[in-house]
Amino acid sequence: MTSRRDFVKSASLLSAALFIKPSLFKYDKSLIGLQLYTVRDAMASDPAGTLARVAQIGYNSVEGATYTGTQKFYGMDATAFKQLVQKNGLIMPSAHYRLGEEQENGTDVQGTILHDWQKAVDDAAAVGIKYMVCAWLAPSERGGLDHYKQLATYLNKAGETCKKSGIQLCYHNHDFEFDKQNDQYPYDVLLNETDKELVKMEMDIYWVNKAGQDAVKLFNEHPGRFPLWHVKDMDNTPQHNFTEVGNGVIDFKNIFKYADKAGLKYFFVEQDQTPGSPFDSITKSIAYIKKNLV
Repeated sequence: MTSRRDFVKSASLLSAALFIKPSLFKYDKSLIGLQLYTVRDAMASDPAGTLARVAQIGYNSVEGATYTGTQKFYGMDATAFKQLVQKNGLIMPSAHYRLGEEQENGTDVQGTILHDWQKAVDDAAAVGIKYMVCAWLAPSERGGLDHYKQLATYLNKAGETCKKSGIQLCYHNHDFEFDKQNDQYPYDVLLNETDKELVKMEMDIYWVNKAGQDAVKLFNEHPGRFPLWHVKDMDNTPQHNFTEVGNGVIDFKNIFKYADKAGLKYFFVEQDQTPGSPFDSITKSIAYIKKNLV
């Protein structure tokens, strides 16, 4: 039987743990991230000026999008890019990578899950990245359910390599993972066939909604599996275009109530296409997020 003394001691230890490292239990609401694909043209021409502008707008966390193929971060090696990120008061806890089945000009693409993954992991660790994300499957990399099972095997192996360097592997969805095959979603195959500790998920909330799925339902069915989110909104038109956060139909206020259930650690604003300057759009999004979501 647990004595009152033991109970008090246990409660004190828990309180101390919460005080020392609250991030173990809840995500840090002071961190508002941006997926740099949103400002990809600016990053390609002027990464230093772009990161400075992103920070000035109010973002303090970014997610990378260019390593695959070049084995550099926006043209820089790991050390130089880390210094640039830190110079602007930013962190980059996450970055996107490719599977690597698809070739370029008949040649395997390096720095992908299937080709020279160890170097990608080493470079990520040097930058301080905590999450490496399989970002997208080309049409040729999708296939049937058996191919998704093979993909799960690839992800588990890559996740083991990440784990050795203290990094978590994740998979980022679009809507094609919810195209049913033999009455089953490929996304369910990935969730069920991957090791839930080695492979987490980065939920792109826009694509989940566009596919007619329910983000909260997925959180409840797979608690703790979604440490990363992409926060982008869908406009109220038949085309379901991308739009600024708060300017569309997705109920982010309700979704954010389930952050703990999901296991959320970091979220990133992403808007693949913008009606004008992407900097105008990300300014509108962060204003809504600060007022309504964090």
